[in-house]
Amino acid sequence: MCVGMKHVDGEHRGEVKLYALSTCLWCMRTKKLLDSLGVEYSYVDVDLQDEEEQKKIVEKVRQCNRLGSFPTTVIDGRCIAGYKEDAIREALGYGP
Repeated sequence: MCVGMKHVDGEHRGEVKLYALSTCLWCMRTKKLLDSLGVEYSYVDVDLQDEEEQKKIVEKVRQCNRLGSFPTTVIDGRCIAGYKEDAIREALGYGP
């Protein structure tokens, strides 16, 4: 887990990590979705980290999301790039 990662308590639905930017509307919506579902997750606002840590995190994000875009949600190793509510719900077991 990276240095700036924060934990949100909730129902365990797998390992959920969110890589976000503090000023990104879609990142905020992804956090709000996870909060509304009441799931346990960890997140980091990449832009609030120091330069060295930002580089490490972006490198990690690019391992599953070549563009390195935000938000990037990783649920049990499944990478979801962007705000994709249906894909997030499905990966958490809340839908088809």
